[in-house]
Amino acid sequence: MAFRDEYEFDLLKNEAENMVLTELEEQLASYPGVICRCNECVVDMAAISLNSIKPLYRFSLLGTLYAVQTINEEDYRKGIEEAVFRAIEKVRRNPAHD
Repeated sequence: MAFRDEYEFDLLKNEAENMVLTELEEQLASYPGVICRCNECVVDMAAISLNSIKPLYRFSLLGTLYAVQTINEEDYRKGIEEAVFRAIEKVRRNPAHD
């Protein structure tokens, strides 16, 4: 049996991903300028944001409790806001297409 088939890795969830996508949606909705919103650019924004923040993986109830505690920390939320803003600006200046 293959290693990945032997364990339930599908149960791993990164709570930071939900937070980044919510923040990205909010910032794009209120973005004052013109910006590409094609799939490639928006997914790039999400990936850049996620690569610049601490992940919040959870697997069990204890993991969920830890993630919720971290999510409630103001510094973590502010970090997500800033990471998303920087990612939007980076992709705006250098979209993945012409």
